[in-house]
Amino acid sequence: MTEPVIKLRLGVTKSDIRQKVWDYIEERNLANFPRPVHHRIPNFKGASQAGEKLLCLQEFTEAKTLKVNPDKPQENARFLTLEARKTLLVPTPRLRAGLFNKIIPPPGATKEQLRICATSQGVKEYSVPVGLDASVQVDLIVVGSVAVSEKGWRIGKGEGFADMEYAMMVSMGAVSENTVVVTIVHDCQVVDIPEQLIDDHDLTVDYILTPTRIIKTDCKLPKPCGIIWSKVDTELLQRIPILNNLLYREKKAGRAVTIKNEQAASTNVVRNISVCVQEHNLENPSGSSQSGSKRTVTVMESQDSRGITTVYVGNLPAGLRVSELKTLLRAHNAVPLRLTWQGAQRRAFLDYKNDETAENTVAALQNLKISGNTLRVELAKSQRASSHGGAT
Repeated sequence: MTEPVIKLRLGVTKSDIRQKVWDYIEERNLANFPRPVHHRIPNFKGASQAGEKLLCLQEFTEAKTLKVNPDKPQENARFLTLEARKTLLVPTPRLRAGLFNKIIPPPGATKEQLRICATSQGVKEYSVPVGLDASVQVDLIVVGSVAVSEKGWRIGKGEGFADMEYAMMVSMGAVSENTVVVTIVHDCQVVDIPEQLIDDHDLTVDYILTPTRIIKTDCKLPKPCGIIWSKVDTELLQRIPILNNLLYREKKAGRAVTIKNEQAASTNVVRNISVCVQEHNLENPSGSSQSGSKRTVTVMESQDSRGITTVYVGNLPAGLRVSELKTLLRAHNAVPLRLTWQGAQRRAFLDYKNDETAENTVAALQNLKISGNTLRVELAKSQRASSHGGAT
């Protein structure tokens, strides 16, 4: 066991460890852009060489599907995965738009094109969303860390996304006890983390790759066995919308699930929006307006299973015609029962017969670009009658 270069005092906290690692890297100029490294997964010098050691792992050779985090220090790991013609999944930024995207390089991509696909911009341009219903089995996971111990205990930047990503993958059956977790860090980031700081929701790692070492941790602590709903509060549900979908599925399956502030979480948030609504029937392919009137639309954000389920589509390009949106929906097998067009506000509401159909639409349209605009797509449960909420 190699002696850590960063010494930790007794009674240290996770926050203390992060600060010491970030300060050490900054003071010794051990990182590349972006700087400073505080509150980030450090893009340390030598990250590419550390990532290259993936090729030495038998688990990487045998893996068919990998999930690699989108941070800069893991860029070479993403490239090596694509170069080996393996399936590459990348988490969506901050889990706002779903769990992960699948990177699909251009047909016959050259080595240089694969390097572009592995960049943050390439991830945006060459990816398609993977829905919660997708049959995915992840063989190997690569995560970033702020600090990690030779025993496999890991500390991230403090926002819990890697831990949550893993727990969500457990919930959708995408990982198993055979899924290997690897982290890529600078040598100085390997420290003696006190065991008492590791909670049952913390993701542990099986391998640590540094510019100079490959560490097999033989970690004895189990990995998270799923989402610990009792630790999920309403604020987290708002920050990570896909959690609402998973929570709904758990309850629909008849499981007894309780979150923090359960009463507040189940309270429907109602917004009255006064808009000029142009209603269009999708059976009318011309996209011409049938009627328009001043209406008050009541949109209820909820995961209640009663009635239709509405999907909100925002950030539509200025000048987009409703007929063009209809064509897009048909191309993605996302034709709704009804479409409410609000072109002046650059948004639309799509009604579907049930939650599953709506969720599939959200997954299909996530990160989709029209004329350079990335659509904002999310569930917005609507309690509207056939005339959309008692129009006045």
